[in-house]
Amino acid sequence: MKKLLLSAVITLATTVSATAQNVTATLHADQGKSTINKEIYGQFAEHLGSCIYGGLWVGEDSPIPNIQGYRKDVFDALKALKVPVLRWPGGCFADEYHWRDGIGPRSQRPSMKNNNWGGTIEDNSFGTHEFLNLCEMLGCEPYISGNVGSGTVEELAKWVEYMTSEEGTPMANLRKQNGREKPWKVKYLGVGNESWGCGGNMRPEYYSDLYRRYSTYCRNYDSNRLYKIASGASDYDYTWTEVLMDRIGKLMNGVSLHYYTCSGWTGSKGSATQFDTNQYYWALAKCLEIEDVIKKHKAIMDEKDPEGKIGLLVDEWGTWWDEEPGTIPGHLYQQNALRDAFVAALSLNVFHRHTDRVKMANIAQVVNVLQSMILTDQQGTGHMVLTPTYHVFEMYTPFQEATYLPIDLQSDIMAVSKAYFPDKADEENAGYRPLPLLSASAAKTKDGSIVIALTNVSLDADKTIDLNIKGFSAKSVSGRILTSKRVDDYNDFQNPNKVAPADFKDAKLKKNQLTVKVPAKSLVVLTLK
Repeated sequence: MKKLLLSAVITLATTVSATAQNVTATLHADQGKSTINKEIYGQFAEHLGSCIYGGLWVGEDSPIPNIQGYRKDVFDALKALKVPVLRWPGGCFADEYHWRDGIGPRSQRPSMKNNNWGGTIEDNSFGTHEFLNLCEMLGCEPYISGNVGSGTVEELAKWVEYMTSEEGTPMANLRKQNGREKPWKVKYLGVGNESWGCGGNMRPEYYSDLYRRYSTYCRNYDSNRLYKIASGASDYDYTWTEVLMDRIGKLMNGVSLHYYTCSGWTGSKGSATQFDTNQYYWALAKCLEIEDVIKKHKAIMDEKDPEGKIGLLVDEWGTWWDEEPGTIPGHLYQQNALRDAFVAALSLNVFHRHTDRVKMANIAQVVNVLQSMILTDQQGTGHMVLTPTYHVFEMYTPFQEATYLPIDLQSDIMAVSKAYFPDKADEENAGYRPLPLLSASAAKTKDGSIVIALTNVSLDADKTIDLNIKGFSAKSVSGRILTSKRVDDYNDFQNPNKVAPADFKDAKLKKNQLTVKVPAKSLVVLTLK
């Protein structure tokens, strides 16, 4: 039975005991039915700030160690994450990107102004070949976002032909002239991005007609089969989903959804590293609201697609704070604290629960932008650091393609004010959101092991969980923990391991019961064999 604490956050922070609290849970290891799609652990790389240049790409002539122009330290870190899919070139940039500018000799490629992100001059030295070759090297699926906003049907159709046609077509011949004999395998194709906003400010009815037209000419060449994704809704816009399901229907394989943990789109969004207790809990409650959003979009999709053939792809999600002081405006370079790691863990747990419809998720973004995996220095000295969010993704890699297992967990629930800045609260930010202080997810891996993630977001109360295991006889338990002294701790170039995983020893097995002491503000991932 859940206990609901209906106090304001500031009151709750003083009423929750700082001593260990015992809770019970049940793991149903014999009830697994659905697979956790590995694409839920997807990444997103946009031509924005230093995500591409200085992040993924430095060029072959750079003094920074590289592999064919890709930063070696970043490449190695992404390889360790087992990145399943990478989305590119945007984002808002996608609907102003013309792919022919990014092929051929780099010295001859035209430059353009990145009007969406700080007015930076884009030299197009990182284009189709550079991106698709990177995906091959990482062993991940490429997800191409096509230009519908300012592009043409012919342009997108020929891009698909250029990338995937085997031989005998004009675009295949052009690709071969540019040094790539065989076509790439390109599965995921986004037909536009945020068409309700930066991708054209369209109405859903108009976009639906455009999708039908554009997707018709994006053909399957030879053995390549496209999974076509419609530009879906922004968080609470359920009408957009309803119109697309009615007017596009099964002409799309998937529809996207964007959801950011963000305090607003005008004025200050708050600091990534300087926040109070209320703002800490606000972020976690806000990120968890994505579950209600997913359920409502799913309900529309379930009614119109009861067979579940159309996937829901959360291809942009994560935290969005103010840019770090002293960085370039419009480049969205933000730090990444333990708070962000909890946002990642809680969100991934939600995606696990809805893997029947959620077929992909792409956190924004992979390097140097928003809630990134990796930060590189902005002065070109070659420093790189892994963020707390990176460590969550690395600790969660066993969940990829594992069988989701139901887990019943007792938890206190905190009522959290919707206002991030109380002095600026309005009608939209009135009221409270629920925040369970404990979150869990479990799955059975292909080798027969069970992986369990336990997150305790309470700032001061340890939790001892007595977990009854049904349908599995565990012989051993091992684990790691991610925590720090403060939830605003982060990693930087001077202290790169301030927030990093460590071995975890406070899990004990006795017959079919697992007792785990989960400290306050920590994430524990266990493996049972």
